[in-house]
Amino acid sequence: MIKDERNWILYDVGNSAFILLVSTIIPIYYKNIAFQDGISNATSTAYWGYAASISTLIVAIIGPVLGTLGDHKGYRKLLFLSFCLIGIIGCASLAFPLAWVGFLVVFVIAKTGYSGSIIFYDAMLCDVTTEERIDKISLHGFAWGYIGSCIPFVACLGLILTAEKTGFGITNATMMSFIITALWWLLATLPLLKNYKQKCFVKSKISPLKESFIRLGKTLKDIKGNKHIFSFLVAFFLYIDGVYTIIEMATSYGKDVGITDNNLLLALLLTQIIAFPCAIIFGKLTKKMSASKLIKSSIIGYLGISLFALQLNKAWEFWLLAVCVAIFQGGIQALSRSYFAKIVPKDKSNEYFGLYDIFGKGAAFTGTLLMGIMSQITGSSKYGVAAISVLFIIGFFAFGWHQSVLAKSF
Repeated sequence: MIKDERNWILYDVGNSAFILLVSTIIPIYYKNIAFQDGISNATSTAYWGYAASISTLIVAIIGPVLGTLGDHKGYRKLLFLSFCLIGIIGCASLAFPLAWVGFLVVFVIAKTGYSGSIIFYDAMLCDVTTEERIDKISLHGFAWGYIGSCIPFVACLGLILTAEKTGFGITNATMMSFIITALWWLLATLPLLKNYKQKCFVKSKISPLKESFIRLGKTLKDIKGNKHIFSFLVAFFLYIDGVYTIIEMATSYGKDVGITDNNLLLALLLTQIIAFPCAIIFGKLTKKMSASKLIKSSIIGYLGISLFALQLNKAWEFWLLAVCVAIFQGGIQALSRSYFAKIVPKDKSNEYFGLYDIFGKGAAFTGTLLMGIMSQITGSSKYGVAAISVLFIIGFFAFGWHQSVLAKSF
């Protein structure tokens, strides 16, 4: 593995610590302070879903133009750094004593910074490795992200679980966790910032920003002729909707059905640990099976997970669910990313990854919003999970449609 590949993977180790915090400690802390203000569990889950939806919507709106701008020489690294700093500073700012509304606002800012940085980070994949190694490196990014994120998380968990015995206090321990995670994220980002060089770019004869709008319009027109790319994005939107919603809402849902905070934290730590070897295994399977077959298998796996979650009400069931998620989570995300990178023009990778991010973030927005609305209307989070299950079914058949389109295109 070359230096550029290692530095690229290391950023996944850094930002994954924030995502692990988002799926564990942050929603628990938020729901606890919301409960103290008299907000019911179903309502606080709905508000959490709305906050997650807002952050993804912001990036979905600005992502395409900025993604196109990132294809110009020198811009990808600058834009990546800007969003990365917004995310890191936002994460650290969660440590301030805030009411539940203020906490959600800061969370939206931090999540927007993270999501924005991923647009340019994903596009960097074409710069740091070759097409022959792209599946492997993409999977290693998720794999090492899972296991690496456990290091700061275990430190944070140790602070929280021993807070009462040490007299530090759970609230102080949780706030310290936000700072630890932000520092970890920053340190893991530095090697990529220091050594990254943009190899795939376009040359501009006019203002890069002006040309970005022109090229974006042209890409949106051209994509009608690239039916294999468009059909994949439609399928991706449907199945990744469920994946992102499960990642965003698992802890909040588990708390609603009565799973204790400690069980939630430890089970999701187990998810990270198991996800590491599973992502590596998916990488080895790409030598024997096509990425498309592995993606379809993962969609079926997630459908089973969402159906099982409908009757979840015991701690051991949540632990089992956490293990099942770990098996497929890294594989479906990494293979979707590398699969897309292989079917788009290399010199327009950021431009197309901007669209990829629209469909991904649009899916995350739709799923979390749908679950939030269903939870608030019915007073039960299970109706939201039922709606997510349907998306996996439609997504599976949509991916099959994409494969038929792809076969006709070449």
